[in-house]
Amino acid sequence: MSSILGFPRIGKNRELKKALESFWSGKCSSQELQNVAKNLRAKHWEIQKGLDYVCVNDFSLYDNVLDLAYALNAKPQRFKDLEGLEGYFAMARGHRQGVACEMTKWFNTNYHYVVPELSDDDDYKANIEHIKVQYNEALSLGYKPKISLIGLFTFFGLSKIVKGDAGAIFNKLKSAYMDLIDEVSALGNEVVVEFSEPIFALGLKDNEELFTSLRCIYDRSALECVYNEISKKGIKAIVSTFFEHSNELSEILLQTDIYGIGLDFIYGEKNKQSLELIAKSNKVLYAGVIDGRNIWVADIESKLALLEHIATFIPKERIVVSSSCSLLHLPFSKEGEDKIDSQILSWLSFAQEKIKELSVLESIFKGHSDSANLAFLQENKTINAARKNSDKTNNKAVRERVFKHTQKERSLPFAQRIKIQKEQFNFPILPTTTIGSFPQTPELRALRLNYKKGQISKAQYEEGIKDYIRDCVRFQEEIGIDVLVHGEPERNDMVEYFGEQLDGFVFSSNAWVQSYGSRCVKPPIIFGDVARPKPMTLEWSKFAQSLTQKVMKGMLTGPVTILNWSFVRDDLERCEVCKQIALAIADEIDDLQKGGIKIIQVDEAAFKEGYPLRSENIKAYESWALECFKISTAVALPQTQIHTHMCYSEFNDIIKTIEALDADVISIETARSGNELLKVFKQVGYTNEVGPGVYDIHSPRIPSVEELKVQIKALLEVLPKEQLWINPDCGLKTRKWEEVKPSLKNIVEAVKSVRESL
Repeated sequence: MSSILGFPRIGKNRELKKALESFWSGKCSSQELQNVAKNLRAKHWEIQKGLDYVCVNDFSLYDNVLDLAYALNAKPQRFKDLEGLEGYFAMARGHRQGVACEMTKWFNTNYHYVVPELSDDDDYKANIEHIKVQYNEALSLGYKPKISLIGLFTFFGLSKIVKGDAGAIFNKLKSAYMDLIDEVSALGNEVVVEFSEPIFALGLKDNEELFTSLRCIYDRSALECVYNEISKKGIKAIVSTFFEHSNELSEILLQTDIYGIGLDFIYGEKNKQSLELIAKSNKVLYAGVIDGRNIWVADIESKLALLEHIATFIPKERIVVSSSCSLLHLPFSKEGEDKIDSQILSWLSFAQEKIKELSVLESIFKGHSDSANLAFLQENKTINAARKNSDKTNNKAVRERVFKHTQKERSLPFAQRIKIQKEQFNFPILPTTTIGSFPQTPELRALRLNYKKGQISKAQYEEGIKDYIRDCVRFQEEIGIDVLVHGEPERNDMVEYFGEQLDGFVFSSNAWVQSYGSRCVKPPIIFGDVARPKPMTLEWSKFAQSLTQKVMKGMLTGPVTILNWSFVRDDLERCEVCKQIALAIADEIDDLQKGGIKIIQVDEAAFKEGYPLRSENIKAYESWALECFKISTAVALPQTQIHTHMCYSEFNDIIKTIEALDADVISIETARSGNELLKVFKQVGYTNEVGPGVYDIHSPRIPSVEELKVQIKALLEVLPKEQLWINPDCGLKTRKWEEVKPSLKNIVEAVKSVRESL
């Protein structure tokens, strides 16, 4: 048997993205949106037909965690009277009745989930209508469906308790969840449900508070109690963990009455330690041996060897060959990627190709070695050997430079640098700026596309970009922002733009991956050693600075973020790849400061998401990630002010690392969470400057001046005015000008008012 945990839902040509944005803008009806979703599901099941089951309920209009919250009626009080898609999208995107729920990263991936808000005022109740619809659709098309469902512990552990006792809320939630399982079990005989419990990969140590506070009857752990109860409901229950090993929790799960357990043997190699226990149980093992997170073609021979090792413990009839996690994190298909070098393309495997790998791997493992499978295996051997020996993957000069590099610290400490900088800039109290990007309009996208297609000349393209920059600078000067940005009109993506100019990267035409909702990214592919042949941002930054007497920020993406937001080669340690990128960024910083750019922002939006899930592995990651950031910024002169930006981060556990980054200014997202994130900076005595976000750029809402003044005054209760900058949460490329202009005007007005009161 073979299986996956989920499939990309955005569509081969981003059909879901386009339908969602059309619906949100009022250009299509809810029925038209649902029809697009239904057609996509049918297409995706057709691709999965070679597997034993097709996945249902892995498809979502926005996010699976949000889907479950809505199915359990776990709606915030501010949205309680909103029903249907209006209520659903209000939680994700905001509404005139209130701000959206927070979003944060799904474990250590670049996917974002909507954080459920739980309260003892909530009346939880089950509604499986959307599950039922998908289940019956699959049956009607002749497929055997397997329901994908977020597990109760993961859902609860990732939620935010806004009011009440956690234990009491868990029990209320559990009751509704069990009602949901009852309704699911009524869909047919022995309905198969795969419960995703990635929170178990954190282990008992990191989950101690969750598991010790939720004991059930007979003093048995909450986990054992819940999954025994689920197993009695007539369903075939599989519990899957991924992204790391889950040995401590697997030991408990194996004592329950579940049918099967799914383990990730790619990112959780230590799961092999559980094989003996699985062998002694009667459980079926869903063995995650095909990488669901990275795009390199599998080495079928090594996968077969791994499966044969597993089979020395567990009979083959109790082994299901599976993906390591949902294929949601992969692009759809390699089809049509004719711009990638053919040899490099042969090394790649996207979601559709992974399913083929699974089918062949399972067939050979189970003894079905027909001519087609043997031919696939031989071709796979050839591809992997070619990649290993290719001169495209090894640059001796780059490796040597990394080995010899020693400069990893700024020339002066922050206390001395900031005196030089304050005297140089003479900014007012609470200086205002933005994070970097301005709206990517349809006209701007068309300009870039027409240039790529050769329909306009380079001169025409550059003049169009300059016009956009002129408009951005003029607008910022008109409303009175203190530190300006050029708006990044030349950039399609904050990582892709740099990767396109670096050696060792390759780019796809259509390898889109969902980040959240309708937001898709096209991650760069790092296949070889990384170097910077020439300056990447210098000319645009110098042009923008020439338009104004105010300070213009240079905008760069940091090495750790470039790494974490790329598909990274798996034949070299990640830390070594990151050092190569860091040296390229250092070269760019040096060129910018020599070109007259006095403030340079090195965004590390994805610094936190690269953290290992297991606490015992964090120190090693922090060490090399911190080293890479400092390699990139050590070249900055004392008078060059280095800013950085981080997204979606809880900072309590990494505040010391943030201090060690030694950026002069850090901007963070706080608009949805108030000043709670900021308090940790005060608690540790953080002395560098901070720009907490006051405008939630993930929502179309326009914050009022009064609302912003309240937020700014709340920030001043935590940190002194001399230490604070005021800015939006993040870049503004995904918003529209009609939202951005009034929002930024209101920020400046609010700051002026607060300055006067100070």
